[in-house]
This record gives sequence, C-alpha cells and structure tokens, in this order.
Amino acid sequence: MKPHCLVLAIACLAIFTVPNLAAAQEDRSPVSQCQAIAQNIPKATFASFSGVAPVVPAVSEGEDVKFTYLGHSTFEIETPGGIVIATDYNGWYRPAVTPDVVTMNKAHSTHYTLTPDPDIKHVLHGWSDIPGEKARINLVVGDAYIRNVTTDIRFSYGLGGSQLDGNSIFIFEIADLCIGHLGHLHYELTDAHYTEIGRLDVVMVPVDGGLTMGADSMSRVIKRLRSSLILPMHRRGPPVNSFISMFGNGFDVNYAPDNSLTVSMRTLPKKPLIYVMKDVQ
Repeated sequence: MKPHCLVLAIACLAIFTVPNLAAAQEDRSPVSQCQAIAQNIPKATFASFSGVAPVVPAVSEGEDVKFTYLGHSTFEIETPGGIVIATDYNGWYRPAVTPDVVTMNKAHSTHYTLTPDPDIKHVLHGWSDIPGEKARINLVVGDAYIRNVTTDIRFSYGLGGSQLDGNSIFIFEIADLCIGHLGHLHYELTDAHYTEIGRLDVVMVPVDGGLTMGADSMSRVIKRLRSSLILPMHRRGPPVNSFISMFGNGFDVNYAPDNSLTVSMRTLPKKPLIYVMKDVQ
C-alpha cells in the first residue's frame, strides 16, 4: 500500500472509532463495591462493561461518615468529602445546609415532596413516572455512589393490592461503607433483592410495627442483611422496644443521648449493634 493511502486509511479509522469510544464512555455505569455476586440466584443480572473504565466516586479525604437523625425517616448523611445527603426528604425535616442530594419515596406524603428547594442539585425519586418501569438510580456525586433497589408497596387508604416497584431501597457507597435506607418497606425481601442489595454495613430501618411491616417480619429482614450497625427510624405507635425484643443475644443495643453518630469502616462494631437515636426512643 502506498504511504498516502495508509495515512488515509488510518484517518478514516480514527473518524469511525473515536465517536464510538466517546459514546461508550458516556454510557459507562458505576460499579458497586457492595453488591454481592451470586451465581445461583435466578434472574439476577450483572452489568458487563466491555473494557470501558467504570465511573468511580472521588477518593475520600477521610474515612468518617456522619449520620444525623432529623425526624420520621429522614437522615442527614455527610460524607468525608463534604457531600450532604438527606434521605426520604419531604421538605419538613431539613439539614442545616442545603443538601447536595435528596432521596424520596412516594409511598406516603411524609416521604417525598414535589416542590423541593430548587438549590438541591440532585433530587432522586424512588419511583418511575412511566407505567411498568422501575426507577433506576446510578449516580456518583463527589465521594458517594448512590444506587437503588425497587420493591413493591401496598396501595394506601385501603385500596387493596400492590403498586409494583413503588418503593426504593437507596444504597450509598461512601468511604468503603455500604449504607442502606429501606424506605417504606412493605414486604419481606426476596433472594433476588438480597443479591441486588449486596452487603450493607449500616442500615436504616422503619420500626413502626405495622405501617410498613410488623416487628417480626422486619426483624427477619435485618437478621438476613447481617449489618453491623442498625439505625431504627419511622417509629409510630409501639415503642421501639417492640422491634428490639425480636433480637436475641447476638445483637447489642445502645440508647443514644443524641441524634448524631460518626462511623467508619475501622469503627464499625464487631457485634451487630442496634443504635437507637434520641428522637426515635
């Protein structure tokens, strides 16, 4: 081949390959460090990235993650890199600063708002507005990777039946910690759910005793998750002790004097700990 023909061929190859590479980079998805890989779970599908580098959160400058209970099922989560997340944000319970990210659940009006502060950069809905589709969250913000696992919920106001994928369990992967917020969980999780969730070091769990699930059902979920740190929330009606009574000597219990807790991979309790913040007691 003549030299000028070779140059032309290389140029043509570059024209057709560079856009494809750019498209592949745009389509790349974050990779979960907490998701379990189970070969024997039917219908469990894991992504393949075909050699394209995955999106990864920024490296945390520290290792401490701070949790502050604001009320109902809203926690403020502050990452080592200064990203502020508010869970089940309804506009009533707000962090002292405008959060970078808020997650919402459409199960009840106390779990979401359609008029959030416009200064919030990322408003993540746990439901899809398209019938028959699931909400799909895969987002990296600073040193946090946020994803979701959908579950069904009962219809409200005695209508009967279930809304498919109407609840999202939000999962936050921060500073090597796997953190889960169960949202308005109405049904016990399936094997496929546990596979999709993966490891949870910290879990925020509703303990209302029936608005979501009864204490016995919810305790079975928590025992299956095997989290190191359990943070009760969404307490209405029965005392939190109704939930705690479902656990034996394999779990420690701490009734905290305030509503904040700082934790890291190094400081996770060796024995599973149910940590009851002040306003949940």
